[in-house]
Amino acid sequence: MNAPSPHAGATAPTAAPAARVLRYLVRVPLLLWHVVVDLPLVLLLGTPLTAGVRVGNERLDHRAIRAWSAGLMWIFGFRLRRFGEPLQGAAMFVANHVSWIDIETLHSQRMMGFVAKREIEGWPLVGWLAARGETIFHSRGSTESLGGVLHEMLARLRAGRSVGVFPEGGTRGGREIGPFHARIFLAAVEAGVPVQPVALRYGEGGEAQHIVAFQPGESFLGNFVRLLGEPTRLAEVHFLAPIAPGEADGRRRIADLARSRIVEAMTA
Repeated sequence: MNAPSPHAGATAPTAAPAARVLRYLVRVPLLLWHVVVDLPLVLLLGTPLTAGVRVGNERLDHRAIRAWSAGLMWIFGFRLRRFGEPLQGAAMFVANHVSWIDIETLHSQRMMGFVAKREIEGWPLVGWLAARGETIFHSRGSTESLGGVLHEMLARLRAGRSVGVFPEGGTRGGREIGPFHARIFLAAVEAGVPVQPVALRYGEGGEAQHIVAFQPGESFLGNFVRLLGEPTRLAEVHFLAPIAPGEADGRRRIADLARSRIVEAMTA
């Protein structure tokens, strides 16, 4: 799928230097406060003394993680807008993959343990947060690692928890949505839980997908710093019609159906 941006052939624009510097002057102190002050408070709510406390139908520590993630998105200039409702209980959420910010976008709406490449575990701040956000790390290309990931996903789903995956297996510069790997859907099939596709769009109508995405040769730290200085823009989270157990025959069909719903939402 081609990105819905009319500027698909352009490279990521650079904000006016003066405006970018001003944004850094405002956002860097806010980010430091969010990490040094707010984050320890969130971690305290995840201790055994408070982990069992519930607010409505949600655990207190999960609500705190959602609030912290939403705050991080706000500091980076993203204004969240949600369409649809995330499923409750055991479910597999599958989304298109643009950048590291996708995890925070989804965590701002619903707590879920993500499947992510093992390299993320070594990223500054984000890797540390991911490890404490119930992330399941996977070594790409390793059959043994994938088997362990599927086993852990199945255990969580059967225990009534949710997981989140990016079935493309990696980012693609924000200009297209690649094919979905079917094997990752095996856990949902065996656990008998629904799969909910989620479309992530950045900017009006998704026009900033290629800006938010990693640029050619750009490191995580480079993307992190660049996004911190970007102008304020919309971040849309579309929770689409779920695929009920038995609705689609086999994991390949579920993968194709989930992808088609996300592609449709991206071009709407």
